[in-house]
Amino acid sequence: MRQLFATFAVSAALTFAQTPPAQSGPAQPRFPGTESGFRVFQTQCMQCHGNPAVERAPSPSVIRELPPEKIYEALTTGAMKTQGQKLSDEEKRMTALFMSGRPVGSSQAGDAKSMPNQCATNPPLAAPTSGAAWNGWSPDATNARFQSAKAAGLTVDQVPRLKLKWAFGYPNSVSAFGQPSVVSGRVFVGTDTGFIYSLNAETGCVYWSFEAKGSVRNAIGMGPVKGRGAAKYAIYFGDAHSNVYGVNAQNGELLWMTHTDDNFAARITAAPTVYDGRLYVGVSSSEEFAAATLDYPCCTSRGSVLALDGSTGKQIWKTYVVDEPKPTKKNSKGVQQYAPAGASVWNSPTIDPKRRAVYFGTGDSETEPAPKTSDSVMALDLDTGKVLWSYQAQANDAFLGGCGPNTKTENCPNEVGPDWDIGNSPILRTLPDGRRLLVAGTKNGDVFALDPDKKGALAWRVNIADKPRTGIVWGGAADEQNAYYGLSGGGVVAVRLANGEKRWYSALGTSAEKRSGNSAATSAIPGVVFNGGSNGVLNAIASEDGHSLWQFDTARDFDTVNKVKAKGGSMSAPGPVVAGGMVFVGSGYAVLGAVEPGNVLLAFAPAP
Repeated sequence: MRQLFATFAVSAALTFAQTPPAQSGPAQPRFPGTESGFRVFQTQCMQCHGNPAVERAPSPSVIRELPPEKIYEALTTGAMKTQGQKLSDEEKRMTALFMSGRPVGSSQAGDAKSMPNQCATNPPLAAPTSGAAWNGWSPDATNARFQSAKAAGLTVDQVPRLKLKWAFGYPNSVSAFGQPSVVSGRVFVGTDTGFIYSLNAETGCVYWSFEAKGSVRNAIGMGPVKGRGAAKYAIYFGDAHSNVYGVNAQNGELLWMTHTDDNFAARITAAPTVYDGRLYVGVSSSEEFAAATLDYPCCTSRGSVLALDGSTGKQIWKTYVVDEPKPTKKNSKGVQQYAPAGASVWNSPTIDPKRRAVYFGTGDSETEPAPKTSDSVMALDLDTGKVLWSYQAQANDAFLGGCGPNTKTENCPNEVGPDWDIGNSPILRTLPDGRRLLVAGTKNGDVFALDPDKKGALAWRVNIADKPRTGIVWGGAADEQNAYYGLSGGGVVAVRLANGEKRWYSALGTSAEKRSGNSAATSAIPGVVFNGGSNGVLNAIASEDGHSLWQFDTARDFDTVNKVKAKGGSMSAPGPVVAGGMVFVGSGYAVLGAVEPGNVLLAFAPAP
């Protein structure tokens, strides 16, 4: 899109475009996936934006600071109407969504102050450790996603009696991709509209909302703060612009915001891990989605992990997964290429107090040669960020979107890798015999266990997928005996932690029509494993043998406590949360082609 946005001023004086009235319900399935907007920008716009030869074209970083209404206006009725005519309306909206970090019209619709279900009072928060909680991606920093019987407040016998207690709709949302956290009797949840909501766990009434600068797809952590006036506790999360926030958990007031990475494609996908007054944050990127286009200067983003002070947001250390990218060659269009790049950190870091270490998985490389830290589990020193060791699950995995057998360009790796990635958080578990293992999986279905007390030495490795690339994406859960992983090809598998033995496989679907991908993270309580499917079905199965205990189809319309029109859809990334006798789950994951968008948070409790 030549000279897109080049003719209008980019400044603080920009006003919002006149847009149609905000829709309270989710967008209907159209162009597949909210991430498709970046593909459009890479393939259609990078010939000018980010090209030093086009002086009048604002950089991608500048465009990302614009509101979605302004971007959409430029492509439809504004200065770039002619260039925008080659795009469908959905492509324009998805471009505005990705580049700005929120859907068109969402800012006006999402404020909790306009909702009819405001809580009557806002009593002081109890300490995060005082009651049942699921604080962040996992109940604790081992990332085992296992809730104890006491904290779960839910037994195997009660699970078949689970009934919907309340539903909360996200106004103008197109993808319910934030995992809820339950702390101090409240639910904290982020949305694709950039709004964070604080809700009463029992009733779903809303205490407050906070609007971030971009969409928030990670779980929220909570911890104590010092020196912040009357604030005792803060919630922590990251957004699509790679900002991390500390917000007063009591009233939703901003305490601090830290920008973690200057690369315009960088983002925070995973939940920050809160431990001992610090946040440990992984940085990922959307760069590889369509970087094969010759107008794109491939590639410069790189994964990293940061440690931030929880009270101030000050950076304590930052460790990149790969070395700083350097210029390599220019392609036939004269666009500069770079290497190394990639190895995004899509998952929440795992904490090992015994070894004073932080563990995380990395994604594939974007350029050749693929560094040894891509597709790996890495260990850093908790206090300094120094690399302690790494284990590479797949070597030579340099992958870019758009580099298929018949679509290969000069930007593509000579040998396009399998795109395995370790997008799931490593699970740290102590076995009954005292051995400790760090367990993770790949998108090809390999599950492996490392010994954290022997510098990541391999203990065992197995493949649990029936077909290639039908494996593990967002992660599993583990008790003391087994790990439980949902497969992108469908079903859940139990693996014995002691030796990697495959104990059972549960197909989940009741019929061929209802079978789906189950790449969403699993969650577990004693005797029960929970997993959501891309078909919208939430499953509870017995951890003993995988037989079905309960199912609930979330892919339908719901009456909501805040009177927002809402429906459920695909569940393909975050998992269910169990605390205080209730189960909470978001429904409607519309990223990268998921077929059913949705905009609802559901809360279940057992009937008497």
